[in-house]
Amino acid sequence: MSDRVLVINSGSSSLKYQLVDVDSGTALASGLVERIGEETGDVVHRSVDGEPIKLQVKIADHAAGLRLAFDMLERTGMSLSGSSIAAVGHRVVHGGEVFYRPTLITDEVMKEIDRLSALAPLHNPANIIGIESARELLPQVPHVAVFDTAFFHGLPDAAATYAIDSEVAREHGIRRYGFHGTSHEYVSGQVAQVLGRPLDQLKQIVLHLGNGASASAVRYGRAIDTSMGMTPLEGLVMGTRCGDIDPGIIMHLRRSADMDVDQIDQLLNRRSGLKGLCGDNDFREVRRMIESGDSAAQLAYDVYVHRLRRYIGAYMIELGGVDAITFTAGVGENSPTVRADALAGLESFGIAIDQDRNNSQSRAARVISIDDARVKVLVVPTNEELAIARASIACIAAD
Repeated sequence: MSDRVLVINSGSSSLKYQLVDVDSGTALASGLVERIGEETGDVVHRSVDGEPIKLQVKIADHAAGLRLAFDMLERTGMSLSGSSIAAVGHRVVHGGEVFYRPTLITDEVMKEIDRLSALAPLHNPANIIGIESARELLPQVPHVAVFDTAFFHGLPDAAATYAIDSEVAREHGIRRYGFHGTSHEYVSGQVAQVLGRPLDQLKQIVLHLGNGASASAVRYGRAIDTSMGMTPLEGLVMGTRCGDIDPGIIMHLRRSADMDVDQIDQLLNRRSGLKGLCGDNDFREVRRMIESGDSAAQLAYDVYVHRLRRYIGAYMIELGGVDAITFTAGVGENSPTVRADALAGLESFGIAIDQDRNNSQSRAARVISIDDARVKVLVVPTNEELAIARASIACIAAD
């Protein structure tokens, strides 16, 4: 059997894909199809040993986008015909209380993922479109769903429960599910390898900082808390999402601004966070604005770091001490300033970053704390595609 897995991450108007060799842990090819359904779409395809291929062409729907991706793979010698791949692994954002393991996709599973769209209306419907298109184009290959919420399925009841009427919560599936679980699980496992210590002996804080951002407390390999909740809106300040706010703000906006549910949804998910505070959600641009003296950008950054430090402090107490704090994802991996500011002044807690190590441009997983620091601080590049590919292979092997 082939050890290659095609990993697909489908958004509402975009589609990311990667062909992963599970044995070697390498990406043989990857690509991004954007602006699906618009007048002109964009395709960028990268293979290991070639220049990127870029196209601008109308892409009618996700099925057309996938066909383009398959054409790109074929052109670069990565055919998906026959038994060239073992499985297709699909990222699915919300698994609810039903799905907490990688799951072989059947028509019944699809119905359940669709039912869970009520809990993730911005994500699950887009994931479904990608799955349906891929199943049509590759009907002979097993398709596996890997859920963002799975790693947090076993959260302690005290961490998973909202303090609202329990019957209402039960009837409507209201609890804390957590997201970015594939990344948090992968990164926490990598930390153990980098430190040369057993995973089941480490107390960790993992900070997944990208356009979407989340923190997790991982004790001995199991998540005991995470910043995102029933939806990916709770928690840290993000690119366009507000993170934690007083729920009373929602009622206030309804009554005072006459905003309906959809308008409030758009505000909190699309027009808040860094973008809402300073007009831009690209962290590089926010830094440029700060350097040019923009006070709104400075405030946005300060709010971002303040919230981050609050979660770090809370998780240090919840874990009863911490062995490792790890930064990952786009901002976490690429912003030495955020890493330094998030942990500034914590030397009395055994946390101290080495400035040269922190400023290094290395892309490798590495320790950036000083040698004798009690708490190890790391930068570990996440690799959700590899994690999904490995989970897909394990799923079909167990089936």
